[in-house]
Amino acid sequence: MENKLVYSGKTKDVFALENGHYLLKFKDDVTGKDGKFDPGENSIGLTIEGVGDVNLRMSIYFFEKINAAGITTHFVSADLENTTMEVLPAKVFGHGLEVICRYKAVGSFFRRYGEYVELGADLPAYVEMTFKNDEKGDPLVTKEGLEVLHVMTGDQYDAIAEMTRKVTKIVADDLKEKGLDLYDIKFEFGYDANGDVMLIDEIASGNMRVYKNGEYIEPMELSELFFAE
Repeated sequence: MENKLVYSGKTKDVFALENGHYLLKFKDDVTGKDGKFDPGENSIGLTIEGVGDVNLRMSIYFFEKINAAGITTHFVSADLENTTMEVLPAKVFGHGLEVICRYKAVGSFFRRYGEYVELGADLPAYVEMTFKNDEKGDPLVTKEGLEVLHVMTGDQYDAIAEMTRKVTKIVADDLKEKGLDLYDIKFEFGYDANGDVMLIDEIASGNMRVYKNGEYIEPMELSELFFAE
């Protein structure tokens, strides 16, 4: 029986499986503008052969490590030959929420708060959440705001913040062993039928800002460095 297409996204297609799980098919399409790869953009900019494969490889690597650390994720298994990942069912918060953990004051954080902080200043694993809304520029939302809007409970917020810091440390420590410095990283979380929080989506180079010797590393170059022997 053929898998049923549930959703076609920018970088992945989602299929329903007979066992109640879902299958994510990674594409070679990436977000960008004017033919240039930019993970912060909201539209497909170009197709890079092999990017789906390398994003899946990095996701498998980190999901297995995170699961082993006792942190709940939606990862079940993967098939590199078909560039697919089997995942547990999860509901997203609201219409989709991004969770960012920041070790350094760069990007949108610095643009917002530059009068209070120096560029590249250390941050204490600062966690912030934004609604996924291209038209509104992914607005920031507070814990109280999420509760008032009935998007999540205070307990779910606290669980996500704690899990985010733990997962970020796992990723950052791994990169540091390769001589790479994580400045910030973006995650997505969902919840199961019991309301328990789990890490979902992917963990790939396009979702993190990484530097080497103070120089920014482009996502595709980061993927190559990450898997270099």
